[in-house]
Amino acid sequence: MVQPMLPHNNSSFPAEVSEFLLNCFVRSPSWQRWLAVPLGLLFLLAMGANTTLLITIWLEASLHEPMYYLLSLLSMLDIVLCLTVIPKVLAIFWFDLRPISFSACFLQMFIMNNFLPMESCTFLVMAYDRYVAICKPLHYSSIITGQFVAKAAVFILARNTFLTAPIPILSARLHYCGKNIIENCICANLSVSKLSCDNVTLNRIYQLIVAWTLLGSDLILIFLSYTFILRAVLRLKAKGAAAKALSTCGSHFILILFFSTILLVFVFTHMAKKKVYPDVPVLLNVLHHVIPAALNPIVYGVRTKEIKQGIWKLLRRGG
Repeated sequence: MVQPMLPHNNSSFPAEVSEFLLNCFVRSPSWQRWLAVPLGLLFLLAMGANTTLLITIWLEASLHEPMYYLLSLLSMLDIVLCLTVIPKVLAIFWFDLRPISFSACFLQMFIMNNFLPMESCTFLVMAYDRYVAICKPLHYSSIITGQFVAKAAVFILARNTFLTAPIPILSARLHYCGKNIIENCICANLSVSKLSCDNVTLNRIYQLIVAWTLLGSDLILIFLSYTFILRAVLRLKAKGAAAKALSTCGSHFILILFFSTILLVFVFTHMAKKKVYPDVPVLLNVLHHVIPAALNPIVYGVRTKEIKQGIWKLLRRGG
């Protein structure tokens, strides 16, 4: 007896979902209209300020030092994160271009999950740089070298790529059974994976463990570094030495506050999402990719005399 042809079960063919739809602010669509211009201005500020900082450090010989190389790395990470997220968000706000291809979605997910911990790890290395400068000033030039920065950059790249790469891979391997509307402005792992008809427990647990391991350990070590720095500063007896030492760390500490405060607020609002308006975590997720990127180079530019002088030289050359 000939068996009838059964229809294919779409859940076994994840490639059937060729694109997703990013549905920003489902409950507050008017937010898009109010956020479009400020977000566009923040994006232009982030791109312009970080590009100016990179060019200044590259052209100014006096800035060819390990601390400024680390700042250059931070600026490059900020630029990549902004370009990965914000243009697509602005395209949704301005032109309602909500579709994003399957591959582009998971590429965005990979970059976001990889580069945010890279940025956190860069802050950790910068904290160590300030620790050595304040607590072991006589050994600074022998410890913090160009070779140290190169090794730190390799460590930052290897650690975060190795540990975060499974997140988009696990999500991409799930079976998507027809639901393709992501209730987010970006391809966040949890927003995408919940569209799957598979069990996503492993995916969620792995992301939670990696996030707390990478970001949590970085923040703890940064806190310890600044505890040692503060203790060393309080022991300085020379007139004005404490103020000068704190000034050298001030810019870096402010950057960490920008990064960690928004991140922690996002994490806690996400954990308490039943008590928080649902679109708030979506908004914080978007802002976390642009506000630190816009403010980081400005803070260093304003507070660091050498960078200000380098920018003025660059402007005079252009004039």
